[in-house]
Amino acid sequence: MAIEEHLRAKLAGLPDKPGVYLMHDANGKVIYVGKAVVLRNRVRSYFHASAGHTAKTERLVAEIADIEWIVTESELEALILEAELIKRHRPRYNVRLKDDKRYPYIRVSLQEPYPRIQIVRQSQRDGARHFGPFTSSQAVYQTLEVLRRLFPYRTCNREITGQDARPCLYYHIKRCLGPCIGAVDQAGYREMILQACLFLEGRSEQVVELLGRQMVQAAEALDFERAATLRDQVSAINQVIERQRIVSDHLHDHDIIALARDDGQACVQVFFIRDGRLIGREYFVLTGAQEEDDAEVMGSFIKQFYSETSQIPPEILLQHDLDEFAVIASWLRSRRGSKVTIKVPKRGDKRAVVRMAHENAIETLERLRMEWEVDTHRQTQALTELQEALGLPQPPVRMECYDISTIQGSHTTGSMVVFERGTPNKQDYRRFRIRTVEGTDDYASMREMLTRRFQRARDAQERRAVDGKNERWAILPDLVILDGGKGQLGVAREVMEALGVGQIATVALAKQEEEIFVPGRATSIRLPRGSQALYLMQRIRDEAHRFAVSYHRKLREQEGTRSLLDEVPGIGPKRRQALLKRFGSLEAIRQASIEELAAVPSMNRAMAEQLAAYL
Repeated sequence: MAIEEHLRAKLAGLPDKPGVYLMHDANGKVIYVGKAVVLRNRVRSYFHASAGHTAKTERLVAEIADIEWIVTESELEALILEAELIKRHRPRYNVRLKDDKRYPYIRVSLQEPYPRIQIVRQSQRDGARHFGPFTSSQAVYQTLEVLRRLFPYRTCNREITGQDARPCLYYHIKRCLGPCIGAVDQAGYREMILQACLFLEGRSEQVVELLGRQMVQAAEALDFERAATLRDQVSAINQVIERQRIVSDHLHDHDIIALARDDGQACVQVFFIRDGRLIGREYFVLTGAQEEDDAEVMGSFIKQFYSETSQIPPEILLQHDLDEFAVIASWLRSRRGSKVTIKVPKRGDKRAVVRMAHENAIETLERLRMEWEVDTHRQTQALTELQEALGLPQPPVRMECYDISTIQGSHTTGSMVVFERGTPNKQDYRRFRIRTVEGTDDYASMREMLTRRFQRARDAQERRAVDGKNERWAILPDLVILDGGKGQLGVAREVMEALGVGQIATVALAKQEEEIFVPGRATSIRLPRGSQALYLMQRIRDEAHRFAVSYHRKLREQEGTRSLLDEVPGIGPKRRQALLKRFGSLEAIRQASIEELAAVPSMNRAMAEQLAAYL
């Protein structure tokens, strides 16, 4: 195996210590992250011709242009760093959770005097408790809906003094205890939040026992109204408990993890058992697992999953053994703060539950496969119909749609959305703030936006010819779609011809009759109602409109906030920028306390009091 000279020098300098290594391609992108007990031995093994590598490893090695490494004190430290780097770089040769999005968590802000419960996309060590991750945002919202009926926590971001003149609507409909008006003190409110945390942990029966004791105490104190409220709360929680399946009298607190694989796809099912009850389950789809064995896939999942979640049970039951059994167990123990046992059960109730999780993983993967096939069929059908209707030489793989948004000529913005193979490619979406057009002129605005887009494409292609680097701007579409009619189409063709991209098919889609205008054709094209091609065209046009309007609205809000802050004596550009950076909106600034305003850089208490009085 031929190794370039600079790589040979890197391999010679590898240390005989534990650590993490990162492999880069010719563009400098991290394509693989791994850990090693001995960096020198592990990294050099990739380049041994006699190592019997898999096809995947051979492809990886062929792309390696550079290697870097980080030495650690131990294999455990290397494992922690490896998980963090995989999460940060998402290398395509590592096994990883499929979606680029961050999974939702339920966050309980225990560091606040009156904690709130919210949905967040990232688990941070900020003093709050986090429950999750969940794969379904809808499931999280449903959980919070149930939680708020059982534990009426506050959702506002106002400062709680207990001195407000009146509460909000949620207090009157029994969805908040009303700490803002002093209807509950801090200790009472916090006790309810801790009960909610127990419920989220799956400790529902502990909550019922605690509430039962409080109910008896309230009745003995002749506080029958509170006793009745607690009675109703206990009844509601018992209804939730009844819907949770009792798995086994012999199981207490466990996570059950099983894997299903088919045709290159991998799906992991996780069951959460608390106090012998199945309180929830989640599935995760993995990518990059095609040529890895089950132990490698399972180990990669566990490292990624438990690096995100704070809820680690004392025992984890697996379907397969792990390659790094001891170091992963040690890492989980350090995360939990007490012993964590990992087992692959061979018989009994534990084996039965693992088998059940495996069967659910198989069924989930089959359902997802059918959904993917249906979606792929629809997308292929839509692109084929569009090719035939527009007379294109081939189905348009990449489509770009453009729209203009303005109100009375102010803050005119443009949007470019990109669909590839019939689905949105949001990383290539672009926004344009129109700079050269005064007043309302859609044609001139479209001209500026398209000129800037295709000029950037030409510049990016010229840079690529010099330095070989690929830029997203250099990728040209197979079809350009304009939100408008013949006028917008004429402007687009003029711009594109002038910039040397006149070969790209271009159409305009008019909203009123859903007519498609094509250059050189006197009559419009009308796709059949209910056709997949029409649905796709409408979807991409509506997405371009949504994207343009959202940017336009953001600019107007920023300008409105900026204008009002400019009226406040003593608030100059520096303070205005600091306030907007800290609070994000005028309403948030208005809701902030004097202390919060004074804590903003360049502000002081006197200025904060003046700003609050003005607003």
